[in-house]
Amino acid sequence: MEVFQAILDIWEAVFSTPLSGIALCAAVYWLGTVINRRFPSVLTTPFLLSIIFLILFLVLFQIPVENFRQGGDLLQLLIGPATTALGLSIYRQREVIMKNLLPVLAGVVVGSAASVLTVLLLCHVMQVPDVLTNSIVGKSTTTPFAVAIAESRGGIGAVAAVAVLFTGLTGTAFAPLMVKLFRIKNPVAQGLGIGACSHGSGTSRAIQMGEIQGAMSGVAIGLCGISTSIIALFL
Repeated sequence: MEVFQAILDIWEAVFSTPLSGIALCAAVYWLGTVINRRFPSVLTTPFLLSIIFLILFLVLFQIPVENFRQGGDLLQLLIGPATTALGLSIYRQREVIMKNLLPVLAGVVVGSAASVLTVLLLCHVMQVPDVLTNSIVGKSTTTPFAVAIAESRGGIGAVAAVAVLFTGLTGTAFAPLMVKLFRIKNPVAQGLGIGACSHGSGTSRAIQMGEIQGAMSGVAIGLCGISTSIIALFL
């Protein structure tokens, strides 16, 4: 009994350090990439598998979320620099962006309006409470934008963050399928559509599809965040 308690104490001590959370995130993502390469499918997307593995691991070994977040929050700090790094690919494709400036701006406005209006319409039809409607109306923007939009409309920031996570997850998994299904050949349109619908998570997928797609998706992240904020304000 004492040996078991000692092992349990060591286990809790290990997972009370930030390094454990970082190592766990890296391990489950690596495992997800291995499975995806062996069994490529929308259901084996590394992003999706990582979430599932993390939840199962924390529940199975009864690790408090607070302990895990010590390392998870450190990784979250890298979201800003990672997003900023997209500026390099955008700069490299500046000629393409300027050449397609009008379609880009029009696509961003239309994409943002479609996202907001579909949420409002579906929530109205399904009689969803206003507090939830206002929480998910900014789902297709990045988390900071979505939380700010939700709270400014009386929504719940945590629900907005979950909606953003789910939107990014579905975009990452189904973006290549949608591109093939609708026969979208133009890389500018591919990247712009992915970034407008599924923000940063989708952009990571767009980068894998090509540099132009990644750059245009990065452009869509910022512009759609601004346009969605304005549209949601007036609606």
